[in-house]
Amino acid sequence: MSDRILGVACVVVAAGMAWAAKDYAAPISYEPVGPRAFPLLLATLMAAGGLWLIVRPNLRGNWLRQVPLRSLAFAVAAVFAYALLFELLGFTLATVVMAVPVGMAFGGSWLQALAGGAGLGLLLYLGFDKLLDVVLPTGLLSFILGGR
Repeated sequence: MSDRILGVACVVVAAGMAWAAKDYAAPISYEPVGPRAFPLLLATLMAAGGLWLIVRPNLRGNWLRQVPLRSLAFAVAAVFAYALLFELLGFTLATVVMAVPVGMAFGGSWLQALAGGAGLGLLLYLGFDKLLDVVLPTGLLSFILGGR
């Protein structure tokens, strides 16, 4: 039952995020996407996850007891390190540094997590920078990615 309560809370918070973001506008439009796209995307993903928690069938047993707390703590620390290293390393390298421990916490090997993180970092950078024209820091890879 607690999963459904969490799902309802996610849907309510997502609705609040979407309502708060509806009036976001940049005084000078220098990016085609604008400031409201990211909060709306997050609200959509959060609402979808909340709806899934509400309607999915119950899992047997308490799945949280099956999650190793050490791996979970390692993944949370990796996300905090990502936030701290984002500007210094740049989006792509910081994403790789974050994705390796998170991938390993979810059962991947070191090599799988490294390959997944590198692919994720590069594809997301190219998607945001080239397709959406969103400026992301290049950090240490500025000589390759055309630094900003």
